Amino acid sequence: MKGPLFYSKILLFGEYGIIQDSKGLSIPYNFYNGALKCDQNPSAEAISSNGHLKRFVNHLKNLEIEQPDLVRFDLATLEADVTNGMYFDSSIPQGYGVGSSGALVAAIYDKYAQNKITVLENLTREKLLELKTIFSQMESFFHGKSSGLDPLNSYLSIPILINSKDNIEATGIPTQSLDGKGAVFLIDSGIVGETAPMVNIFMENLKDQGFRNMLKTQFVKYTDSCVENFLGGDMKSLFANTKKLSKVVLSHFKPMIPEEFHGIWQKGIDTNDYYLKLCGSGGGGYILGFTEDLERAKASLKDYKLEVVYQF
Repeated sequence: MKGPLFYSKILLFGEYGIIQDSKGLSIPYNFYNGALKCDQNPSAEAISSNGHLKRFVNHLKNLEIEQPDLVRFDLATLEADVTNGMYFDSSIPQGYGVGSSGALVAAIYDKYAQNKITVLENLTREKLLELKTIFSQMESFFHGKSSGLDPLNSYLSIPILINSKDNIEATGIPTQSLDGKGAVFLIDSGIVGETAPMVNIFMENLKDQGFRNMLKTQFVKYTDSCVENFLGGDMKSLFANTKKLSKVVLSHFKPMIPEEFHGIWQKGIDTNDYYLKLCGSGGGGYILGFTEDLERAKASLKDYKLEVVYQF
């Protein structure tokens, strides 16, 4: 048995901001994927994943009891499959901000949800919000608090524009130009990030009036501008706003940036060779980079392997 593939995602803009109603833009990243599987001779990873799924099934049972109108699953079949050793076979790195738990949630919903909303339907705003709500409740098992966007992106495999908490839509993004000089890229920090502690730090900071003001007047403002610039293909403004965003993150989100990256983060701002920002909740995993000149960024970051996500 092997189920359909579900892909990783990248939140280009909106990390932390979307908790405070900023815009966000999330795109599928097909380099990594995962699928539900059963093997006769499971590996150690498969056995570990199966253990996770057993605990996840209990979470879904409780979800049905607590919110019977939200979603129903074919729990009998799901439990039987998990008992028979089903696991999530995934190349998506965990704790890297590219949606490993989101892909798993999407795969389980796709296979076991009853009366599910499918990609083939007319995806109205109401349907997208309903899916997002279901996914956020499912994914809360992994992170404590989830927006539901990662599974939504993985399930639909289309770019999602977040206008605000209750206003999301499928969107098109400018076509890639594979010989373009500009690029969005990932750098591997070599550290596994934990989402929950990072979100907790952010929630604590929100109690501070000064931090809340900074979010509204700078962080959310620049995030919204970046989303608009990117979708409108206005790359000149995009880089100006990404630079401002990069500065704000370095000043106010230091705990989310691994210490050994503080220097190269600043170097990008000083040289304009590239600008770095958080990919997901930070604390490790991937760091997202934007550059107007990929070769220059590669030379400037020669000690790191850049993984290109999007070229323009």
